[in-house]
Amino acid sequence: MKLIRSMSVALVLLSTAFFAQAVAIDFELQDTEGKSHKLSDYRGKWVVVNYWATWCPPCLEEMPELEIFHNNHKDKDAVVLGVNLEQISPDALRNFVSEQFISYPVLLSGPKARTELGNVPGMPTSFLVAPDGQVAAWQVGTITAVELEAFIEGHKNKN
Repeated sequence: MKLIRSMSVALVLLSTAFFAQAVAIDFELQDTEGKSHKLSDYRGKWVVVNYWATWCPPCLEEMPELEIFHNNHKDKDAVVLGVNLEQISPDALRNFVSEQFISYPVLLSGPKARTELGNVPGMPTSFLVAPDGQVAAWQVGTITAVELEAFIEGHKNKN
């Protein structure tokens, strides 16, 4: 009962913390190995686009949650794309990602306050892109795997 209540609370908090948009957006960025990733490559899946930096303590705090979510969903219905928003070399970022045991794609963007998906007023900022390519929600601040799963389940139940 406690778990169900926690999940209900998380869904309510997530629903109010996220702001929905209805705009299909695409972008293309390279990962630390130079491979290009387009948002549209992931159509048909939920995509968590997480904007972060290595110097951001809350970003580092949520990385294990994003890793859990990614590993639980990558072969089924969702993926995580980490987009680094700082001036950092691909080698330094690759080493950092390796030290953090991150397996989801980490893309290089460089510093900016406005991204293709919208403003990033603080870090971390995550955008949740629906399988049809439209931004379903966004949040400034940390997020958990349970909150992401609850939001997606709630969205599925509405349809």
